[in-house]
Amino acid sequence: MTETTRGLTDSKVLVADTTPLHTLTDVVDLVGNASYQGVAWVAVPADLLPADFFRLRTGFAGEVMQKFVNYRVGLAVVGDISAHTQESTALADLVRESNAGTQIWFLPDLATLEGRLAR
Repeated sequence: MTETTRGLTDSKVLVADTTPLHTLTDVVDLVGNASYQGVAWVAVPADLLPADFFRLRTGFAGEVMQKFVNYRVGLAVVGDISAHTQESTALADLVRESNAGTQIWFLPDLATLEGRLAR
């Protein structure tokens, strides 16, 4: 996986930008690496996540989010997920509730992440 660490504001952000996160092992590797590096947030492009992540009934999103919470590393899913939220009111509710919190966000781009971290 190609990962770049960016100093957005005062928080260290790891941008996972090439390897899809198809399995929980992929996620554990990423979040473990981020935790080891002292990274506060991991930004994952939405297109690197499998369709099952956006189908809440599969449980994959919950497992992924739980790993980030357990390691105390923030997760920002970055990109347009409107096609998924239009298909699922449960997902739209999850996105809205997550974005009101401090640990997991669904954002349109890295600039928005930078703005949220600057607050």
